[in-house]
Amino acid sequence: MNPFAMIKAQLSAAVPFAAHVGVVLDEIGPGTASATLDQSHATSNHIATMHAGALFTLAEAASGAAMAGMFFERLASLRPVAASATIDYIKPARGQITAHARIDDSKDALFATLDAQGKVRFAVSVAMVDGEGRDVAKMRVDWHVAALAKAA
Repeated sequence: MNPFAMIKAQLSAAVPFAAHVGVVLDEIGPGTASATLDQSHATSNHIATMHAGALFTLAEAASGAAMAGMFFERLASLRPVAASATIDYIKPARGQITAHARIDDSKDALFATLDAQGKVRFAVSVAMVDGEGRDVAKMRVDWHVAALAKAA
């Protein structure tokens, strides 16, 4: 099994809230990920569109998968935390929504900062589109990744 498939399986099990809502991780790569969420009664709001919280959950899950994909070879020795997030709702979201997450910083730069400082903070951009490819929301999640303390 390739490392990205292992991350996908582990994240799906390790983040029960996203799974409870119905988020499906589709693809994970080094600093990229995509995830989908189907609109249902449970993910809808009072005007029959995708609930803002459901969209937030979808985007946060995709951002975490992109982060995990970037740091996959060191993930077991790191403590990643979503430090902040901002979201913009562009159009009413209906049907299946796909979130595409990406890290624009280079892996070399992120690892150099992590090695030098024991931690690194960076942004993950997430674009959300509906089934017809229309932009429905965008989100930025700032991740803080720190090295775990080594046992003496």
